[in-house]
Amino acid sequence: MTICDHSKLVLITENESRRRCRHCNLTIKADELAGGYCPECYEESGVRRYDFEEVPAEPSGGVKYRCEKCHAIIESK
Repeated sequence: MTICDHSKLVLITENESRRRCRHCNLTIKADELAGGYCPECYEESGVRRYDFEEVPAEPSGGVKYRCEKCHAIIESK
């Protein structure tokens, strides 16, 4: 496992429908799935994977960020 410094954070808004790849765990907005396959799996292995699960929006009392390098979710309350 590599250590990430989380230097590329993106704010996560909770109102958008999101999907999580069942292979690489990439979580992405449904409207960003160009072609319907996981862009991370395709970039890493050249395989177009279409196996996603719905990620329910959670009511949050804080702010959530996603690291673009390691895809970790970071919460701030």
